[in-house]
Amino acid sequence: MFGITDPATYLIGTIFIVLLPGPNSLYVLSVAASRGIRAGYQGALGVFVGDAVLMTLAATGMAAVLKAYPVLFWGLKYVGAGYLAWLGCNMLRAAWRAWRQAGRPAAPIAPPAAAVQGGQPFRKALVISLLNPKAILFFLSFFIQFVDPAYPHPAVTFLALAAILQACSFTYLTVLILAGSRLADAFRRRQRLASGVVGGVGVMFLGFSAKLATASIH
Repeated sequence: MFGITDPATYLIGTIFIVLLPGPNSLYVLSVAASRGIRAGYQGALGVFVGDAVLMTLAATGMAAVLKAYPVLFWGLKYVGAGYLAWLGCNMLRAAWRAWRQAGRPAAPIAPPAAAVQGGQPFRKALVISLLNPKAILFFLSFFIQFVDPAYPHPAVTFLALAAILQACSFTYLTVLILAGSRLADAFRRRQRLASGVVGGVGVMFLGFSAKLATASIH
């Protein structure tokens, strides 16, 4: 079907891959919890566009370029790691300020994540997606296993594979957005709980940063 050698196996593998926690899904969840469903979907749209760009680059051979010129891979991965670390540090600072102010009469009602998630969720999610060279290599290594080399229209195959992945991603991110929006009221009522959660997310982003910085091209 559309040049996909094993659609069932690809679908099952894609579902498991999408369910793996990562900076993209964690960011969408946190922005939905702090700013609501609309902002959550703005972040999700950034993820969709970023993934589409990475899949296009993988299909056109960008992964091979990164393998041929490791300095490009290293430069991109350190920029990406730095951006994730910057987001994580901002979350930790916002969580610490909110924790200190939670017991004061003048404590703000808005959750601490609002200060971190300021700006455009779409743009932040897009940058998080694009600054991940490992994703480019992953997309190519995963997609290529399900492309029938004898199929006369490989572009159709890649589009079909991408559509399946984006559909799974949309379903999963929708669940996260709805779950995050339900947490918003609890965060507004309990500032210390909100600051603790944001601090935990910040630590996880620092962990993603360290993991990306130490990733190899192989």
